[in-house]
Amino acid sequence: MIKVLVVDDSALVRGLLTDILSSDPQLKVVGAARDPYEAREMIKRLNPDVLTLDIEMPKMNGIAFLSNLMRLRPMPVVMISTLTHAGAPATLEALELGAVDFLPKPQDEGAMGQYQRVIVEKVKIAASANLTGRDSNWMEQAPVKPSASTRLKANFICAIGASTGGTEAIKDVLRVLPKESPPIMVTQHIPAAFSTSFAQRLDDNCEIKVFEAKDDQPVRAGCAYLAPGDQHLRLERSSYGYVCKLTQGDKVNRHRPSVEVLFQSVAETAGNNAMAVMLTGMGADGAQAMLELHQKGAMTVAQDEATSVVWGMPKAAVQLGAAEKVLPLGKIADTIIRAAYS
Repeated sequence: MIKVLVVDDSALVRGLLTDILSSDPQLKVVGAARDPYEAREMIKRLNPDVLTLDIEMPKMNGIAFLSNLMRLRPMPVVMISTLTHAGAPATLEALELGAVDFLPKPQDEGAMGQYQRVIVEKVKIAASANLTGRDSNWMEQAPVKPSASTRLKANFICAIGASTGGTEAIKDVLRVLPKESPPIMVTQHIPAAFSTSFAQRLDDNCEIKVFEAKDDQPVRAGCAYLAPGDQHLRLERSSYGYVCKLTQGDKVNRHRPSVEVLFQSVAETAGNNAMAVMLTGMGADGAQAMLELHQKGAMTVAQDEATSVVWGMPKAAVQLGAAEKVLPLGKIADTIIRAAYS
């Protein structure tokens, strides 16, 4: 039984979340707090396994409370966010502070069944999440550099896929890559309202240039291209080199953007002159296409369990035999550079 504490200033939302979560036999809502001060006392008394936490609340906002909580009593937190462009920076900050995941406040009664499935799944995942994966000295390391005696391989491409826990894992990899990096293409399971802010946040923290990918955008060394929320990102060739292609095709493995779509396109377009990296995330999206890349001779890497928030997607790749290497997060950037240079 997973004990959940709901924290939200709206009585309506508290009641709705309580009803939704209580409908699952594995979840027990042990309390519902109106604000962080009430939540603090309930945490001491009820010892919940997971918190759902609103961002905008009176007395103390969710970000300030989360910062204090992760410093004094780290525990799994799922943020209940306003799913808008304006709310994206605060939600991304919450993930940076240690929240496991986020989802919007319930709004559309017609989609309540799907919302119930998603929030129950996210709370269960959060309950088993690894909160200590990023607690390592490597987070302070300086950017990696290629050897002066080597050259960047022509038309080499690196593709990265991630889901739960991925926003921070992607940042931790990209921020230590040098300007002389190969082109990087990234698919993170993220809503459309958040991908622009996420790309900007990455760009602000990295030496390489990070873009939210645009259709037909040329793919260049020293740059990373993030799949926009709700669009698949593919790699294709044009008369002047690699380009990004965006599509609104059907969801693949329940996701759009899908890692499977990105990795499959890299396998078709670049073959063995590529590298695929599977970072933290729930499910198995991308594992099958990663196997194809491995069979074609591309370098394939899965993040290890110890540094993954959720060892789902990397585990699926490992179990399928798709991962040539299984590495801690802190070794992946260096491995990208070594693979890209000869």
